[in-house]
Order: sequence, then C-alpha cells, then structure tokens
Amino acid sequence: MEGVRFLVDDKGHKTAVQIDLGLYGGPWEDIYDALLAVSRKAEPRETLEAVKARLRRQNKL
Repeated sequence: MEGVRFLVDDKGHKTAVQIDLGLYGGPWEDIYDALLAVSRKAEPRETLEAVKARLRRQNKL
C-alpha cells in the first residue's frame, strides 16, 4: 500500500508502521484521537458547569 511501510524484527514479525502523513494525515488524526480517548477513560471527569465555573473564577470566561 502506498504511503504505509511496516517495520519487522529479525523473525519477520511486524513491530511498527510508518505512515505518510501527507497522504493519510486526516485518518491518522482520527485514529490518534480514538487512542487518546481510550487512554484517558479512567481519568476523573468534570461537568461542563464545573469547568465554566472554574473559568469564571479565573476570569477566563
């Protein structure tokens, strides 16, 4: 596939992939966003109202 290259170890197992961001930058951002969301799913959450209140206290809203 053009713009995608797999790196393999000594045994021929795929260990990494290189993606041409000029060709696949848009889809890659979607994949990255999904991975980031999964990695943060255990983080504490704040309601929108709590965020707005904090920003108002900091005179940022």
